[in-house]
Amino acid sequence: MATTKFAIAPMKAAQIPKAGADFQIVEREIPKPDAGQVLIKVQACGVCHSDVLTKEGAWPGIQYPRVPGHEVAGVIDELGAGVSGWKKGQRVGVGWHGGQDNTCRSCRRGDFRNCRNLKIPGISYDGGYQQYMVAPVEALAAIPESLSDVEAAPLLCAGITTYNALRHSGALPGDLVAVQGIGGLGHLAIQFANKFGHNVAAIGRGSENAVLAKQLGASAYIDSKSTKAAEALQKLGGAQVILATAPSSKAMSELIDGLAPNGKLMVIGATFDPIEVTPIQLISGSRTIQGWAAGTPADSEDTLHFAELSGVRPMIETYPLDKAAEAYTRMMSGNAQFRVVLTM
Repeated sequence: MATTKFAIAPMKAAQIPKAGADFQIVEREIPKPDAGQVLIKVQACGVCHSDVLTKEGAWPGIQYPRVPGHEVAGVIDELGAGVSGWKKGQRVGVGWHGGQDNTCRSCRRGDFRNCRNLKIPGISYDGGYQQYMVAPVEALAAIPESLSDVEAAPLLCAGITTYNALRHSGALPGDLVAVQGIGGLGHLAIQFANKFGHNVAAIGRGSENAVLAKQLGASAYIDSKSTKAAEALQKLGGAQVILATAPSSKAMSELIDGLAPNGKLMVIGATFDPIEVTPIQLISGSRTIQGWAAGTPADSEDTLHFAELSGVRPMIETYPLDKAAEAYTRMMSGNAQFRVVLTM
């Protein structure tokens, strides 16, 4: 049986000792990368709502203790045997897609995003809530020099998810694209949609987000608290795409009638409640509903380069690693503006 190799110097990590337990700040030995892996000196790691899967044990098969974190920005500190194409000191990121098996049917067809045995940092192996982490080489994305670590980290999950969903949505420049939710995902989606040349309608609850939505690039703001958002979208001509970022199935269901003919509801806000839609709503106007999840490291690089080119940036709040529990609580509160990032 292969044994895990360790170096001498200790590092700090924020781990979950068991499902549902509080964070522990512990000292660990710095791990050594095996063949096909790299050791990353973590500079920043985003705190994502999906980290609740690790915190609460909601993903089957998680082994504890486990270090969460799948929005990792850092530099390569050491290369494992057989690793080529990367070098020590190179800036890299690791997102939700933390490796694939390369043998399942999806991988054999080149659809690595839908690998049947997808590896996820912070779930399949220890993630970025620590000063050093090991990752398989196929999980790496190169980070452009002009993006800071704290800017790049959220782009490796929230960024790639919104960017990739929009660019595969079928919407063309000039089309009306509605973004439901102005939060960690939504504030990036509005920026990307604007830079793609879409006519952007932002949908939020309450009038307080109207000014920010316009600053981010929306040409219209719809307050779903005071008006029926679907009717408001139809008055604008109907949305070719509605990007649903806020995890509220009820809010998503209420928007379907706001789609234009051949319009599409793109779902990226993760929730377990069912979306309610009648067959006639889909048949009338040939409407569709599609889910979308993140993307591969190559997609991450596309996201980072587009952000670099266009000026899209996440709005962030930073916390030191020692305050990982506080950072997580802030993220879960829904009051963060808008992405929470741990710094090392």
